[in-house]
Amino acid sequence: MGALTAVILGGGQGTRLDPLTRHRAKPAVPIGGKFRLIDIPISNCLHSNVRHIFVLTQFNTESLHRHITNTYRFDTFSKGYVRILAAQQTAESQDWYQGTADAVRKNLRYLKHADDHIIILSGDHLYRMDYQNFFEHHLNQKADISIAVKPIYTHEASEFGVLKTDKHGTITDFFEKPNDPETLDKYKIDNETFKTFNLDASGRTHVASMGIYIFKKEALFDLLESTDFEDFGREVIPSSLKTSKVSAYFFDGYWEDIGTMRAFFDAHFELTKPVPRFNFYDEKFPFFTNPRFLPPSKIYNCQINQSIISEGSILLGSIIENSVVGIRSFIDEGTFVQRSIIMGNTLYESVEQRNSRTENDPPNLGIGHNCIIRNAIVDLDARIGNNVQLVNKDNKDHEDAENYTIRDGIIIIPKGAIIPDNMSI
Repeated sequence: MGALTAVILGGGQGTRLDPLTRHRAKPAVPIGGKFRLIDIPISNCLHSNVRHIFVLTQFNTESLHRHITNTYRFDTFSKGYVRILAAQQTAESQDWYQGTADAVRKNLRYLKHADDHIIILSGDHLYRMDYQNFFEHHLNQKADISIAVKPIYTHEASEFGVLKTDKHGTITDFFEKPNDPETLDKYKIDNETFKTFNLDASGRTHVASMGIYIFKKEALFDLLESTDFEDFGREVIPSSLKTSKVSAYFFDGYWEDIGTMRAFFDAHFELTKPVPRFNFYDEKFPFFTNPRFLPPSKIYNCQINQSIISEGSILLGSIIENSVVGIRSFIDEGTFVQRSIIMGNTLYESVEQRNSRTENDPPNLGIGHNCIIRNAIVDLDARIGNNVQLVNKDNKDHEDAENYTIRDGIIIIPKGAIIPDNMSI
């Protein structure tokens, strides 16, 4: 059947996820209490028997590199690898990556010995996919390029590359992020076309690219070496329709682009549902991450409802509703956490450290007593004092302050930030 080499794009600056990306690359952002976004595509690769993996990185890469190095180690005899290709100045190029296609172009020298087919993945999507099914479709279609696509609603179309296919699934037209009604109307898909590909439209009107591509290696090299195109969706794919056979692989499972704060926030509350559309509880398809060997969580006199509590946490006399609590979290007595993401801590403080603090010292690591935290994201290693209220009391949609940020009405406490006693936001 052949083999696949994977190239995972580490993403740009991730400004829409600031301040979560202020000190880390977007694929290194924690998700689901204990994972990192990069764990999703790498785990999908490993379950799909794709063992030759390159990760292209550029911005704030240290924590991402450390996580990959600590997590994905292949034994001496497997011949598998996860190789990090960081942006660098070379004799041929002095520039940073200018886009998704440019990032791959600048690393073609490392892909010369890759397998005959290359799958291009994003490092900030949340989904579960068997790439071997996608690859089999690609081979059966004898395609030069195959694109994973999914049905979407009209109001979502302006955020994606939308496309049309013929009855065999060959892509005939592609448009990146259409905004005007005329273009949106042109790319509408009728119910009969959905039925042709065994899909239930369920009110959806368009087909969108998921940003997941399989290329014949020869086609990828030809396209990138003969052009200066910088972006796959905006330039490479539309141009290739004239010269290459480009096929659509229809996928209708859960898939979320974690590119905005609202998408990141909402994806977590989907995880807390009793039967979520996406979950980490499939024993046949687990997601891998750094094995930290933490103790079980300690929960004393708490009331917890529809929440995820990660290992190594210490919760004392608190109420937690519809929330995700990350590893090594510490939440003190009388605190109420509702619809929030508490990312936890990278280390423990000892009892002696916690008891030795004076009034002039910053608060202890974690969340103090008698706090109210609602519709908030608290990043790693934050220090939140006693009697603090994070409730967006002025109902602001957007604000930047020294030790907090508000985006889409969500309060975000950056990594390592200090919120003093009695502060109200």
